[in-house]
Amino acid sequence: MTELAKKRPEFRNINAFKDLTTYRLPPAGWVSILHRVSGVIMFLLLPFILWMFDTSVSSEISFAKFKAVFNIGVGFVPGWFFKLVVLALMWAYLHHFIAGLRHLWMDVSHDAVSKEFGKSSAIVTLVLSISLTLVLGAKLFGLY
Repeated sequence: MTELAKKRPEFRNINAFKDLTTYRLPPAGWVSILHRVSGVIMFLLLPFILWMFDTSVSSEISFAKFKAVFNIGVGFVPGWFFKLVVLALMWAYLHHFIAGLRHLWMDVSHDAVSKEFGKSSAIVTLVLSISLTLVLGAKLFGLY
């Protein structure tokens, strides 16, 4: 066995509750995880997206029902809950799109791939997706 192999630490009994809570993920790690989460959200809510599209463009009567879902609600589910679901969809789409552009840019320009670029582009991705979601969410909830 070489001397280098002897110096390497061994982690055998990692406690998920103790060790993982103290680990700090870099911004690029958060963007990567959230990119996957946003893709799952969009995939799982695809039936809701298709229902919204179909109801909103079928006829004037169905569009009035579509608007009533967001204002009044359906059954025991209030309208603000549907608005929150749409807000989550907006964030998922915006984050997935911006993070996807970030990944494409890193794939195209291999020279730009560095630790500093990864951190700065991840922060830009997070700020852009959250700020655009807040602006569109304010419109959705009727603040302007």
